[in-house]
Amino acid sequence: MKIEVIEGDITTLALDAIVNAANHSLLGGGGVDGAIHRAAGPGLREECEALPEFVSGVRCPTGEARITHGHALPAKFVIHTVGPVWHGGRNDEASKLTAAYKASLALAADYDLEAIAFPAISCGVFGYPIELAVPIAVRTVRAWQGPKPSRVVFCCFDGGMASRYRTMLVLP
Repeated sequence: MKIEVIEGDITTLALDAIVNAANHSLLGGGGVDGAIHRAAGPGLREECEALPEFVSGVRCPTGEARITHGHALPAKFVIHTVGPVWHGGRNDEASKLTAAYKASLALAADYDLEAIAFPAISCGVFGYPIELAVPIAVRTVRAWQGPKPSRVVFCCFDGGMASRYRTMLVLP
């Protein structure tokens, strides 16, 4: 698998799928979630609203993933995953974050997708410390055994985050 880091706006990437760091409702929110919903247009929200609720207001539990079309995005699909909210590491956050990456990779494989891009899941409003989240993201992607996806992009909104991913990728 080819793994790369780019600095830029995930909503502009013309890949098979981009991953959305979503909330449980999948109806948009702040950060990358809001940006993806705005760029995709109203069709994305309509498709998300049509997804079944696990319980009231929850279309995707923490650590799971759902897939929709990309609508007005250059990406064909959006893989929505919900990472954990940071509670100081006392609520099994690391395994929940790992599960979110694995669930996204599994959906990409199920849909025969070659190239996907991840944002820094849970590192925004969910408060996951970047220095703890980046190693989990890189380790989980490196450990993926499936034939697809064959290319994973870590899309970072700023240079500092991109530098963290690049540093982690050069480590064994």
